[in-house]
Amino acid sequence: MLSKIENIICKKIISKTTVSGGSITNAQILESDSGEKYFLKSYDNNKAILQNEANGLNMLAKTKAIKTPQVIAVTDEFILLEFIPNGKKKNIFYELFGQQFAKLHKTTSSKFGFFEDNYIGLNPQVNLPQVKKWIDFFWTNRLYYQFKLAEQNGYSNSEFRNLFSKLEKILPSILSGTDEKPTLLHGDLWSGNFMVDESGNPVLIDPAVYYGHREADIAMTKMFGGFMPAFYYSYNETYPLLPDWEYRIDLYKLYHVLNHLNLFGSSYYLKAVSILEKYTS
Repeated sequence: MLSKIENIICKKIISKTTVSGGSITNAQILESDSGEKYFLKSYDNNKAILQNEANGLNMLAKTKAIKTPQVIAVTDEFILLEFIPNGKKKNIFYELFGQQFAKLHKTTSSKFGFFEDNYIGLNPQVNLPQVKKWIDFFWTNRLYYQFKLAEQNGYSNSEFRNLFSKLEKILPSILSGTDEKPTLLHGDLWSGNFMVDESGNPVLIDPAVYYGHREADIAMTKMFGGFMPAFYYSYNETYPLLPDWEYRIDLYKLYHVLNHLNLFGSSYYLKAVSILEKYTS
């Protein structure tokens, strides 16, 4: 692998340091004989995710809304990225983050979805077919897909199926009046999927991009406790969210809770049921 990388960058690698790259990633920092550093990632037994990640980062970079690591190369074995040293958050970090994230969400498309399926963690994320109605996309490619996966994995029962059936019937009323243009989403933004560069600015990493409803991206930021209040205030100042958006946050969290159920097991079952009961009771 190193010889391939050396051919790509036209430099000799003199050191490599293993670092944390998340629960599913092998990650290393490489240093060349000219002192330049690179970030190398690979995944065990999953080649498609490398190209998906590269495509997602490149799509986010095109918006020029918020910083992402440059994709230097991607192969079936690895993705080689610009190395961005960690820094400290500046005092206005979350205000800036909210503004830039809102700017990202002003990138729109004519249809919901993406030109390819990708991954949310190690589970497939279905983005095709692309459709014009958000409710159709969200139900079929997000909630129902994860529900069927839960059934296959043995996490479903009569209670679970009944609640899902009720949700399908009332989903149109929950989402009534929330129509917006399909928005470019990071897709998996929580505290582990952004970093701070040496200048104290936000950097997006590990995307699961698609064109969706921006409330779904906001919901994911609140999946594990949420960001600082300044992030949401600044976002709303820049690109106001629709009325009652906070009521719909748990609905959009449900996709990720179900994904965690399917990835990590039954400890997420009660959380999924709680959300379903919130909207169907």
